[in-house]
Parts: sequence; structure tokens; C-alpha cells
Amino acid sequence: MSTPVTPTAEHPASAWAPLRVAAFRSLWLAVLASNIGTWMQTVGAQWLLVDQPNAPTLVSLVQTASMLPVLLLALPAGALADTLDRRRLLIGVQGFLAAVGVLLTALTAADRMPPALLLTLTFGLGVGQALTLPAWQAVIPELVPRAQLVSAAALGSISVNLARSVGPAVAGLLVAQAGVAVVFAVNAASFVIFAVALLRWRPERPDTDHLPERFTAALRAGGRYVRHSPVVRRILLRAALFVVPGSALWALLPLVASRRLGLGAGGYGVLLGALGVGAVAGALVLPRIRRVLTSNHLLLLAGLLYAAVLLVLALVPVPLLAVAALVPAGLAWMTVMSSINAAMQLFLPGWVRARGLSVYQMIFAGGQALGAVAWGALGEVTSLVVALAVAGAVMAVGALSVLLWPLRETGGVDRNPAAYWPEPHLALDAEPRGGPVLVTVSYTVPPERQRAFVEAMQAVGRSRRRTGAMRWGLFRAGERPHGFVEVYQVPSWEEHLRQHGGRLTGADRAAEERARALTEEPVTVHHLLPTDEG
Repeated sequence: MSTPVTPTAEHPASAWAPLRVAAFRSLWLAVLASNIGTWMQTVGAQWLLVDQPNAPTLVSLVQTASMLPVLLLALPAGALADTLDRRRLLIGVQGFLAAVGVLLTALTAADRMPPALLLTLTFGLGVGQALTLPAWQAVIPELVPRAQLVSAAALGSISVNLARSVGPAVAGLLVAQAGVAVVFAVNAASFVIFAVALLRWRPERPDTDHLPERFTAALRAGGRYVRHSPVVRRILLRAALFVVPGSALWALLPLVASRRLGLGAGGYGVLLGALGVGAVAGALVLPRIRRVLTSNHLLLLAGLLYAAVLLVLALVPVPLLAVAALVPAGLAWMTVMSSINAAMQLFLPGWVRARGLSVYQMIFAGGQALGAVAWGALGEVTSLVVALAVAGAVMAVGALSVLLWPLRETGGVDRNPAAYWPEPHLALDAEPRGGPVLVTVSYTVPPERQRAFVEAMQAVGRSRRRTGAMRWGLFRAGERPHGFVEVYQVPSWEEHLRQHGGRLTGADRAAEERARALTEEPVTVHHLLPTDEG
């Protein structure tokens, strides 16, 4: 189990400090407006399908259509965010989203919106959101000082939860008073607001002589990092174990409101508003709770609380009790999501942050999309009561699994960039994008230290793979009884220079120093280039 985080310079006490930065404040408010519009869009689309045949499946497919693009496009979107001008990318995507929103509004107002077309256009909005999320997250370090990054991430969580509180409630009122088309129009306007805020932002562009990272290479590098990072994989596992059963609530709540509780659009908005109120309240009390509970204890308690709420909704068809139960459900959802997101933000190094976060978003959205289909299908085959009860049981089992697979302690891990390798000096001219390149590192290790050396080098091997190596191995030198040779292959000389120039962190350096402390004599490094470069 991890220990509670103690406030430091890297964890400022005030969550509001980034709002003093004008550019961040303007964009944060614009993102808040966009998030509110997105939640309103979801409510309007779901309510448009409540009276259709096969409503349980169709209503749950709204969430699937929104989230599936993130599952399919998250990693490419992260690579784009790390290789293109993020501001221009975001502006272009908001223009696309506004156009889809206008089309949704016009067709709905004209009563020309069959379920298939609604789900198709909802999928289009999901594509835009998939491209927006990693780019926006990667922009935040350009807006605020590094010491305020944790506070900026907290404000992002507050934005999402405020939107979850306000958006559904406003949408429910607008659907009841003015119709779904007005809800879609407000969502389209929210994208325009974000685009205008981006146009007003004029970031400084530092001069750089580095070659831009190619899209396919960036895509592979992001995948390698996640694949060879046990900490990141564990965070993603915890996210999946919560999101898949947790998606039942969001997918089935419209049907719970209309069929189990006998509520109209306004009542559905109140239910979603209760979830949002719980999430915002949780954001306010969570810092105090963290002083006495570890992250893993929070995940356990929040998961069990959410499971209990699912069971209450399944067994107690009383509107007032449902509203009361949804407040702690919102708190539990916010607690788990903010804990997991913060763990990713704090662990990922800057060079791969957008790509790592995009994988997290892929798990988050994919779990909701696929979970929504599963719970909707189960509700249609059996009943809403059975679907919610099964989801509650699965959630409880997932929460208890934190005892077996807890989040790993990373509080003392140095994630700052550490360019400590000496600059390579070659007698040959290496083509930057030529490859592959083979790197060998020769060590001499006394017999009494060899077992410890081999163990220490496993962490070094993971570091090499995370930062660019396609293959890695440690071998005994047959001609030298105390000799060891580390061999790893990188796709290109440019990729290897990225290892030298900023991909390594203080934790990578510490792992390498632990291994080298067990060796004798100077360490020898050779770079083997393809023969066609000679």
C-alpha cells in the first residue's frame, strides 16, 4: 500500500494557483464550457432514444458511440499531439466538432434524426474528442510553471466534475422546456468558444534544431513505453477494473429514470446533477481524506461505495433515495478517476506524456464503450435490476482486487529529465533516420557481485526498452571470465540520440548507477551502424 502524499513544492497546497495565469484561466474556462456542452449532448442524445424500440441497447450505444473513437484513436491522437503544433491541431478539431454539432442541431430541429444517423454523428463527435484530449493535456505544461502542474491537473478534474454536475441538469431542463435541438445547439457553440480561446492564445515557440519526430516512430515509441513500464500497466489495470462495471450506471441511468422511477427529462437531469454534486463535493474534501488514507485505501473504499449504490438503484425504486444514493456515487467516481489520472500525470516523463495519457484515455473510454454495450445487452435480455445488480457485484470484486494488485508506490521516484549520457563521437557520418543501430556496452564484474549485477541490469533493460530500444539483452563475454556485454537495438540513430537528449529520467539514471556501482574498470560503449551507411 502507498503512503499519503505530503504537500511539497511539487504538490502546492492551493489548487487555484494556475488560474492566476491568464492564458491557462482563459483556456480552462473554455474547456469547462466545452465539457458542459458534451454532457448536455449525451443527455439529449440518450433522451431522444428512450421511447425507441430496443431502447436499452440504443441508449447504451450513445455512450459507446461517444467513447469508441477514443479506444480506436487514442494512441494515434497522442502521437499527433507530440509531433504536430498542438494549438493548430486543437483549433482545427474544434472547427470540425462545431460543424458536426450544427448538422446535429439542424437535422434534429427538422425531425430528420433517425437512431442510426444520431449514433453516426455522435461517433463523429467522439472522433473529435479523441483528438482533443491528449493535445489539451499536453498543452498544460506550456501554460503553467512545473510546480503548478499538480494543481492544474486538479483543476482539470474539477472542470470535468463541474460539467458533470451542471451539464446534465441544464440539459434536462432544456429538453423539457425547449427540445433536444436546443441542447445540440448549445454543444456546437461550446466548441466555438474553445476555438476562440485557442486563437487568442499566442504561445512562444522556442527555436530548436532537432528533427521533428515522425508520426509512425512516435506511435511505436509510445507503445514501447507503456508496454515496458510495470507502473503504468498497473495504473491502467486499476482503471479498467473500475470503469467497466462503473459504466453500467451511466449507460442505464436514463432507463432507470424513465422506467424504474417514472421520471421525465427534468428528473433525469436531477439524477445526473446529483452525481455531479457528489463529484464536486468530493473534489473539495479529497485533499483532507488523502492525509489519512493511502491511494489504495481510497480505491478500495470508493469501489465498494460505488458497488453499494448500484445495488441500491437495482433494489429500491424510490426517486428520493436514488437521488441521495447518487451523490456518494459521484464522489466515488471522482475519487477513483482523479487518483488514477494523477498517478499517470505524475509518473509519465514529459517526452511521452501525451502518448501515455492517450493510452489511459483509451482504457477509460474503451471500458465505458464496451461496458455500456454489455450492460445494455444484459438489461435487455434480463432486466435493469439484474444488470445493475451484476454490475455492483463485479465492481465489488474489482475493488477488493486492490489487495492483490495495488497501485505501486512512486512517491520517491525521480521523474525529472536527466541527460547524463556523454555525447557520442563517431568516426563515421550517421544518417539520422538510418538504422537499425546496435549499441553494445561492455562491463567487468567481480564474481561475488555478478548475481547482484544481473538483477540490477533488469531495471536498466526496462529503461532501455521504455526509451527507444526494440530489443535488449545481457550476455556473458566468452573470452573474459568476468566480462558482461549489454546489447540493445534502436530503430534509428535519431532515436538513439533522443535517448541521449531527454528521454531518460532521474529514476533511469539511478537504476544505471546501481548497476555500474557493481562493476570494475571503465565501461566501454560501441555504436554499430548499418553497413550501407559506411
